[in-house]
Amino acid sequence: ENPQLSSLDKTDLAFSEGSQSLYKPAPLEEVLNVLSSEKVNGFSIDFNYRLFQLSERAAMDASYVQELDGILKEARTIENHLKQKRESLKQRFTVIANTL
Repeated sequence: ENPQLSSLDKTDLAFSEGSQSLYKPAPLEEVLNVLSSEKVNGFSIDFNYRLFQLSERAAMDASYVQELDGILKEARTIENHLKQKRESLKQRFTVIANTL
């Protein structure tokens, strides 16, 4: 034995040597399957989250489209009203000009 090893180091060394016989490493394929399934799960969660974000954005975009449609409808109504007012003013000015 190495006299420089402390009693704690000797215990650790003995434990690790004894536990090696109890430890059975998992086959590489099994480890890879677990890792790849975790990766797939991570991708699936990420994909679902991004899909959720896109659907929220689509809903927001739809509400913006509805709001813009409302604004355009109001603008067309105002435009038509102003055109009618202009025609009315033209007719009044024509009447005034004819009487002068």
